[in-house]
Amino acid sequence: MKTKVDSKKNSRDDSGFKPGPKSLEIFEEEQKYIAPGVQSIALFSKLVMERGEGCHFVDVDGNKYLDMYAGVGVASLGHGHPKYAKAISEQVSKINTGSFSSPRRAHYCKNLSKYTPGKLNRIQFYSGGAEAVEAAIRLAKSYTKNYEIVGFWGGFHGKTGTVMGLLDDFKIEMGPVMSGIHSVPYAYCYRCPFRMEHPSCGLYCVDFIRKQLKQESAGEIAAFLVEPIQGTNGNVVPPPDFLKAVKEVAKENNALLICDEMICGFGRTGKMFGVEHFDVMPDIMTVGKGIANGFPVACVISSDEIINAKPFANPSGSSSSYGGNALAGCACDVTLDTIIEENLVENSRKVGEYLLNEFKKLQEKYQFIGDVRGKGLMIGVEMVMDRKTKEHIRKDISRRLFDECMKRGMISMCYSHTIRVNPPLIITQKEAEEAIRIYDEAFGVISKEYGI
Repeated sequence: MKTKVDSKKNSRDDSGFKPGPKSLEIFEEEQKYIAPGVQSIALFSKLVMERGEGCHFVDVDGNKYLDMYAGVGVASLGHGHPKYAKAISEQVSKINTGSFSSPRRAHYCKNLSKYTPGKLNRIQFYSGGAEAVEAAIRLAKSYTKNYEIVGFWGGFHGKTGTVMGLLDDFKIEMGPVMSGIHSVPYAYCYRCPFRMEHPSCGLYCVDFIRKQLKQESAGEIAAFLVEPIQGTNGNVVPPPDFLKAVKEVAKENNALLICDEMICGFGRTGKMFGVEHFDVMPDIMTVGKGIANGFPVACVISSDEIINAKPFANPSGSSSSYGGNALAGCACDVTLDTIIEENLVENSRKVGEYLLNEFKKLQEKYQFIGDVRGKGLMIGVEMVMDRKTKEHIRKDISRRLFDECMKRGMISMCYSHTIRVNPPLIITQKEAEEAIRIYDEAFGVISKEYGI
């Protein structure tokens, strides 16, 4: 596969990656005006994209890059999908704002209810993931009349007020955080805080949660908020019995279970929703990212009984200014239709299985690969300095890995200690094989040069 249109257009050297002259000029000019703190992948690459083609980006200098991050799981259908582009274009030429119902939104709500778990058939629309999570918490409080929220170490649900206290690094110097927030261990078995192994541990982490809440909680827990598979923390897959055990603890506390499916929903894991891997029924789900292939929309999904709780169900009680407008409804509708018509859930399972197996082979080849895990096209490859101590790989090494992948025409979230592999759901076997070849070459460079 040709991944670079013209290698002369990029200024590269042996130690790093540099964007082409047009990208660099536009990027540096924008830096004079845009606020700092944008995503690392944009800051490190300094690329300016002209267009997308399926599983590839093409920058303004004409260079082509294989996309192995999909906007952090957003671009389900890849880039420039003709059916998606046609539907959005037609809708925006008609009407795109307002809270009124629309034909495509109405169709989407009915269609989605065929695929959501159990009785989760009522949907409300929001502008983004954090807003939807905040709404889910308001719904849980409305239904239970309680106020405490339990989240999990390593979880990520946005950077807004209620959930800020549940975050790790993002809450540093951002206090005080809201009261009534409890953060408990997630079953991150590769880095078990109790130094135990599953299944012989008997899910000690869940027993610890019971003990922690007995000491901390005021006895008014509204909800447990959990990612079925943690995305930002490194695509961490818990053991199969963990979520069920968490649901039991929630029941013991008369609390609801909110499953945040922002990243692992809509076919990303080889099933329509991540919870399907664990045979657990959430009371509320939040979904987003891949739901609309890049259009900013997210949803809260729950049952008739729960979603009618007041004050959430009062007129304007659950609404959002931009959520569910005609354009958002169209984007959701065409994305779901395409996922089903093109059998992308199965493609995610099949190609993801290939990638997972190939990464495990690379783990045997390279000592710095400490752990490989994943479901479907949501894979985590954790890198360490030493397999025994599990010390995180140094940042300068992972940044070098990022550059080596970029130099070979591939964009990947590999600049941290865990490579998060989540390409568009349309990725082909051939493209997956090309990705593995590039990872292997880049791994070889850092293994040789850093002696790891």
